[in-house]
Amino acid sequence: MKTRTIGDVTVSAIGLGGMPLSIEGRPDEKQGIATIHAALEQGITLIDTADAYHQPGTHEVGHNELLVAKAVASFHGDTSDVLVATKGGHLRPEAGSWAQNGDPAYLKEAARASAKRLGVDAVGLYQFHRPDPAVPYADSVGALAELLDEGVIRMAGISNATVAQIREANEVLDGRLVSVQNQYSPAFTSSEEELVACDEMGIAFLPWSPLGGITNAADLGSRHAVFAEIANARRITPQVLTLAWELAKSELVIPIPGSTRPQTIMNSATATTIKLSSDEVQRLDAAVAG
Repeated sequence: MKTRTIGDVTVSAIGLGGMPLSIEGRPDEKQGIATIHAALEQGITLIDTADAYHQPGTHEVGHNELLVAKAVASFHGDTSDVLVATKGGHLRPEAGSWAQNGDPAYLKEAARASAKRLGVDAVGLYQFHRPDPAVPYADSVGALAELLDEGVIRMAGISNATVAQIREANEVLDGRLVSVQNQYSPAFTSSEEELVACDEMGIAFLPWSPLGGITNAADLGSRHAVFAEIANARRITPQVLTLAWELAKSELVIPIPGSTRPQTIMNSATATTIKLSSDEVQRLDAAVAG
């Protein structure tokens, strides 16, 4: 498995997004753990989670963190190089709704709760999940700075951020911002500017929903003809091609596709073996730009 870097930590070039394993329509726990184990067996060492990855309601907060912790602990191989990245500040209080809480005190409490659920002394990578309009951004990110200083978290990142927020966060963190997790896929390229900014600043960029989202990933080829055409020519799936295209965008891009089945994440992992030509990348870029 090819590797990339987040801060001073080396991780696999493809990560596993844990959200589909815990929200509505999720598989049973046995299949969820098997999927995480399959990712680890493929050499995937980055697992993305969040305290908000659960079915709506407060009683399930942290469901995915607990699942990830159980899967890592029960894996038959060495997991010392596995980086579990989690997030706080986004809430699922009830069906059909999301909410934000960027209050510094809340974020510090949430980070400690995440560490407890993950069974670690310090969270490997903790990310502010989504800006809260009711709280100054610098105040929310300032909580991450305090968590770093206190040793509650080892690295700090942000999610769903603009270029201005990336620069502000890095300033508040005294240059210690190591990751930005934004939505990015052939269907959603609005974060291209943030991807470029991260490349310039040496910050890892983690595309979430890199295949277009849970409901659209299977139809990626029919939605994007050029992706299907090049994938067919290479005898790979449009999904694998898409991940290879994202990897080609920058050495700091680490896609985190979600999966509910072992075979799906095993297929995604093969993207790291695909090297696209400059012509192919240009054609794919032009297709999404059009």
